[in-house]
Amino acid sequence: MKSHKPRRDINRRTFLKYTAAGGAIAAAGINAPVIAQQRPVKIGYVSPQTGPLAAFAEADNFIIGNFKEATKGKIKVGTATVPVEVIVKDSQSNPNRAADVANELIVQDKVDLMLVASTPETTNPVSTQCEIQEVPCISSVAPWQSWFIGRQANPGGGPPAWKSFDYTYHFFWGLEDVIAVYTNMWSQVQTNKSVGALFPNDGDGNAWGDKVVGFPPVLDKLGYKLTDPGRYQDLTDNFSAQISAFKSANCEIITGVVIPPDFTTFWKQALQQSFKPKVATIGKAILFPSALEALGPDGNNLGSEVWWTPSHPFKSSLTGATAKSLAAAYESATKKQWTQPIGFVHALFELAVDVMKRTPKRGDPKATVQAIAATNLDTIVGHLQWNGAKLPPFAQKNVAKTPLVGGQWRLKSGNKYELVITDNKTFPAIPTGGKMEPIT
Repeated sequence: MKSHKPRRDINRRTFLKYTAAGGAIAAAGINAPVIAQQRPVKIGYVSPQTGPLAAFAEADNFIIGNFKEATKGKIKVGTATVPVEVIVKDSQSNPNRAADVANELIVQDKVDLMLVASTPETTNPVSTQCEIQEVPCISSVAPWQSWFIGRQANPGGGPPAWKSFDYTYHFFWGLEDVIAVYTNMWSQVQTNKSVGALFPNDGDGNAWGDKVVGFPPVLDKLGYKLTDPGRYQDLTDNFSAQISAFKSANCEIITGVVIPPDFTTFWKQALQQSFKPKVATIGKAILFPSALEALGPDGNNLGSEVWWTPSHPFKSSLTGATAKSLAAAYESATKKQWTQPIGFVHALFELAVDVMKRTPKRGDPKATVQAIAATNLDTIVGHLQWNGAKLPPFAQKNVAKTPLVGGQWRLKSGNKYELVITDNKTFPAIPTGGKMEPIT
């Protein structure tokens, strides 16, 4: 259903300004289309490069450098080859800041296409600004429910009240995928099926804990008992109430979607208070090797969802690199261990090139949106197509799904960790490297 937007009418002063400028160009004997061809395509990119979510953007500089090297500063727009400029903004892990820099990119920089990544705290405010101001936007690295439902005027109203979007498109997996992956992983370990939940008061936490689309209804059907002590604020320094509730319920499984510093605080306090579950699968917080290294040996066998690894059987449409070679290039260039967002940020820029190539001309947001909607592309994170596959009707226009599997972190020599894929029932083409082991 088409959402209603305020019209962006051109007033008389604006009209005179542009017609006067056009007359000056003609009087000077300058070919206006030639000037237009020289104007670079501007791609805006927003991510949390600083703040508590900064680990998500750790690979940004590498990916953007990789993009610039691959394109040599030019891309195709329709049949023309034109300069391309990437304008990067830091959300500072703050939703208000994300909205502000998105507005700067739209109003001041006049970007042709917006890209945004990494958690609803970044994707949602940027996407909302783009929708209001009718700027094409592609987002990723947030479960689609957190992105789609979290941006509704009446999220509690259910599907009849939810509206599709006209200018904003998203690709990632959904809560149905992470729930399937987590429960598949839990079933490999003998437990009492008592689950403790860490759901913060943010876009992800509210979606994961939602009693309609989140974990509660599915776990109930599968015979799990969920203990949810309620929403807590990000950057909490005391998890004693949650730990006490989990101990009282004899929770042998812990799950949740927690920012990295909060899980470090929770896990250290849990161990200090003699609470140690058999299984812990945590979204967001332990996606990164650095988070495990901060825990030392206490991070062994912690589990998480796995969106992308060097063993994923995909390659880049932009450079031809395989997942394995892209991860190796990152490690060689940065001397750091690969991380999961590498693939998805790279895929954002693959999409930018593909979409602009299929857009007849610059400066036409509706044509750009049509090109996004018609995407049919094999990328470093898999096949991307906004065709409604495996999605409820209300989300089919704006969401494209990507595969998800599950894994555990295993402590290696020194203080280094390796992510081992332990469940691939949801996407067997991605190979496993081992089976689930209880936390000991």
